[in-house]
Amino acid sequence: MKKVVKLIVALFFVVTALGYLKYQAPTAMSTDKSAAQLLGDPEYKAISYGGYRAKTRDVQPTVTEIKEDLLLLHAMGFRFLRTYNVHLPFAESVLNAISELKAEREGFEMYVMLGAWINCEGAWTPNPNHEAEDVEGNTKEIDEAVRLAQNYDDIVKVIAVGNEAMVHWAQSYFVRPAVILKWVNYLQDLKAKGDLDSDLWITSSDNFAAWGGGDAIYHQPDLERLIKAVDYISMHTYPFHETHYQSHYWQQDPAAVSELSEVEQVEEAMQRAADYAKNEYYKVKNYMEGLGVQKPIHIGETGWATTSDGFYGPEGSNAADQYKQAKYFEATLDWTAEVGVSCFFFEAFDEKWKDQGNPIGSENHFGLFTVDGKGKYALWDYIDRGVFDGLGRSGKPVNKTFQGDLDQLLDEVKSPPMAE
Repeated sequence: MKKVVKLIVALFFVVTALGYLKYQAPTAMSTDKSAAQLLGDPEYKAISYGGYRAKTRDVQPTVTEIKEDLLLLHAMGFRFLRTYNVHLPFAESVLNAISELKAEREGFEMYVMLGAWINCEGAWTPNPNHEAEDVEGNTKEIDEAVRLAQNYDDIVKVIAVGNEAMVHWAQSYFVRPAVILKWVNYLQDLKAKGDLDSDLWITSSDNFAAWGGGDAIYHQPDLERLIKAVDYISMHTYPFHETHYQSHYWQQDPAAVSELSEVEQVEEAMQRAADYAKNEYYKVKNYMEGLGVQKPIHIGETGWATTSDGFYGPEGSNAADQYKQAKYFEATLDWTAEVGVSCFFFEAFDEKWKDQGNPIGSENHFGLFTVDGKGKYALWDYIDRGVFDGLGRSGKPVNKTFQGDLDQLLDEVKSPPMAE
């Protein structure tokens, strides 16, 4: 009898232990987090990523090439990517690359914010109709975003409806807020019905002005409804472009900087640039709270180009160079951490397709890495610390631009123009 009792007791503890392990294992091993947990967490740095290496998006990056890029970004501590145009193969290739790396490398963790591109009727033609949408194209983008979010629910944590799709200077394609609201509500309804993960967050990624932080022309009832419908606001801010369009913030007072070196003048200017972005964030926040709404605001895009022959080069605002980009990158990470928001810094790698006819156009040069995988000045410290050891792009290790010669780099740095 005693043997039977001992056997029963032993079995009880075995069954209990197995039950405990079965219950505990998913929690201990799982790295799956929700958008609410990821956004605003400084341990999950965010970045905008387009992996195109050719002059046209007809040449799609391979999954192998994307995995090279993701390992570089992961080594820097980036865990949240933003991409858009989901009907192109690139979006799913990114998700496949992440899935493969999760299976191949213990501890690899990466999440994605998918952007569904939204156009007006007749977009990119001489006669865009901003009062109507491109129903066929927009439906295709939204349907594909839904499919990817369903098939990769462990990776896709945000869907953004539109990329700078409401701001009026997007003359080739912008739509009214009602169009964005329609699709946001559609996605929220899918969540409510259980067709999308209830933790998936829905937003739109747009310029600060389009979110109510600028001209009162944007302050419309449909925008108010949209702000209440999204799970959070994804706003863009580009002090880089404002060095031309709002040059008063950028130009210097000769008397105030007369005793500063050129590098000191640049450093002061870059702090002004970071403060400018921070001010636009608070303009959106104030507008939102004025509607009686309390929800998160995160930076969907901000960045600084390193080359330009136009408004931002030597004949313009002198904004574009690697030293200024590095200072803006540093200052931006500082202020976003200060206010507790995520910033999808724009962008990881240079992309040549954006201004095909002008190799030194600024749109091609917002990356922290060059197309051939060199680390711009913002990454020199990472290189010195060996962060990229054993990694690279196209079989090449990550080397410094300018052969690591700071004096040579600084020779190209010009201070902002003086105010008249």
